[in-house]
Amino acid sequence: MNISDLNLFIRIAETGSITESARQLGITTAAASLGLRRLEAQLDMQLFIRTTRQLRITAAGEKFLFHCRHALDTLEQGMAAAHSNLNDISGNLRFSVSSDLGRNLVFGWVDEMMEQYPALTIDLNVSDSLSNFFQDQVDVALRYGKPQDSTMVSFHIATLKRITCASPEYLADVGVPAHPDELKAHNCLLYRLDGRLFNHWEYSGETGKHRLKVSSNRISNDTDIVRRWAVAGKGVAYRSQIDVAADIKQGRLVPLLNDYQSPPVELYLLCPGRKQVTPAVIAFREMLREKCAALI
Repeated sequence: MNISDLNLFIRIAETGSITESARQLGITTAAASLGLRRLEAQLDMQLFIRTTRQLRITAAGEKFLFHCRHALDTLEQGMAAAHSNLNDISGNLRFSVSSDLGRNLVFGWVDEMMEQYPALTIDLNVSDSLSNFFQDQVDVALRYGKPQDSTMVSFHIATLKRITCASPEYLADVGVPAHPDELKAHNCLLYRLDGRLFNHWEYSGETGKHRLKVSSNRISNDTDIVRRWAVAGKGVAYRSQIDVAADIKQGRLVPLLNDYQSPPVELYLLCPGRKQVTPAVIAFREMLREKCAALI
């Protein structure tokens, strides 16, 4: 679509007049009318109801207006980011990350980011609860799962496998499960967030789909504690592949049920609004994508 036509549409919606919008944009009324008709033809919808006395936006036009403003704002910010000099990235970036990612991965990545951009200050908030962006004064958050709040700006970072794993010591003592149902006889280390207990684990394989309710004598609201329990031989963990990548590589944890697949988990970088999508956030997003890709 012609960006000029989109800007014209927004101006007409704001002024309620094709003639006034044409005057403000420095074009003729005929050119404005042609631009509006061209946009309506492309959309195959009527954006305004025209009478001799008034111009009134349609219900479809109202819906499109919201997304049109959003799209042009995003494009404007993208152009600004593209023209910015990443070497001049500075200021304070208030960043929230879950406990396991923060302590085990992002902690080191932040050091690399600050070495590359020495004028940048990072305020790191490590918590498994989804930050209240305004109350906690957070600019950006790294979280698992697709955001439910459509007002947030979200950047997809990676699609990650779920890994069922345990320590060699635990497996030598209790045995290695060969089928998901056998996990019912194991101590499955559990995680609780905002009152919800994540005690249903899912698998699919040649024997079909399996969704089982597991139990444990250890529950924590800190995902890194769950990982540490697994490394200490206290039970079986059900984690994202990047959470346990280093432990598996070093032999501290052993992946289980390799013939079965679990639903993947999505990793997103979240901003409360478009104004928070700064060059620093864009640079951080690219680094996160690169680092995660190297682990999967």
